[in-house]
Amino acid sequence: MRRNLRKAAMRLACLVIFAMLAAQSPLAAQAPAATAPVPAVSPYIEGHSHFDEKDIDGSIRSALQALGRQNTTKIYLQMPPDTFDSPGHYDAEVILDAAKKHPDQLGVLGGGGSLNAMIQQSARSGDTGKEVQKKFRDRAEELLRKGVAGFGEMTAEHFAGNTPYQYAPADHPLFLLLADIAAQHGVPIDLHLEAVPEAMPLPPNLKSPPNAPQLHENIAAFERLLAHNPRAKIIWAHAGSDGTGYRTPELSRRLLLAHPNLYMEIKTDPENPGKNFPLAGGKIKPEWLQLFQDFPDRFLIGSDQHYPEPKGKQRWQTVVELFNQLPEDLRRKIGTENALRIYSAQPGANPRSAVKK
Repeated sequence: MRRNLRKAAMRLACLVIFAMLAAQSPLAAQAPAATAPVPAVSPYIEGHSHFDEKDIDGSIRSALQALGRQNTTKIYLQMPPDTFDSPGHYDAEVILDAAKKHPDQLGVLGGGGSLNAMIQQSARSGDTGKEVQKKFRDRAEELLRKGVAGFGEMTAEHFAGNTPYQYAPADHPLFLLLADIAAQHGVPIDLHLEAVPEAMPLPPNLKSPPNAPQLHENIAAFERLLAHNPRAKIIWAHAGSDGTGYRTPELSRRLLLAHPNLYMEIKTDPENPGKNFPLAGGKIKPEWLQLFQDFPDRFLIGSDQHYPEPKGKQRWQTVVELFNQLPEDLRRKIGTENALRIYSAQPGANPRSAVKK
């Protein structure tokens, strides 16, 4: 019995010594406990992000802390596109004062909780009269006076999620009016539009309700919006995060060729990649890289990141994985130069002349 106990004790001691030696080996020292997020290899501007309206201080703090971690020089915070029926709708006023304390690092787009809601309301009622248009213009100009850098997030087709399903024709009179106001003041419109090139049933991976069972064709109306005022800078949000399967590089190429005032934000969601995802095995697909190279002045980063950051892999991490693969000159344009040009107007400044061609 004693001999068996001594043998067991000796075996245990050997195992402990072996474990200690293994922990001290060079190979063990080189093995990281977890993969750390990789920042962008060159600076970039984050053009599309969101925040927790119930925790403004935490959202601001989280976004500012993310600047160095991501190698971002500025983050633009947007409102979710919403309706008046949604009890939690809000707009830029909830965060503008806090963001203005950091003008070089943070910018705010507004209108998602008011202008977008007015468009959705008008589309349902059919009322686009003078009184509706005056109220809409007054609200848009009020937001500009308060210091928004543009109008967003707006939507003409948005599947249900944190906000209800929404549809309004992109050439609705209030969208056209917003294009004129944006052009007059030199600010962009950031538009969420799921691509529907022809009328179709709701994709089978989505549920109805809450989404509409049938989707309207919406690209022709989108093109009418783009053509209405060529001075209006329209940013089509979420390139690379396609909910219908029709926002292809081919469709993007056709619209970019036809409309010089069209820009696109790149989003790659690691949790919900959707259709037409631009990465395969972590590498940029050739057709997407060619699109970026052929239109270097028309893309910017818009990861749709939320602050404070939720658990799991962040959206900014995946878009940076794509960004880091771009050639240096293309990174410079997509990372900073295009956004600086699009957001060249100073918030709250007097409008610039913008006469239609």
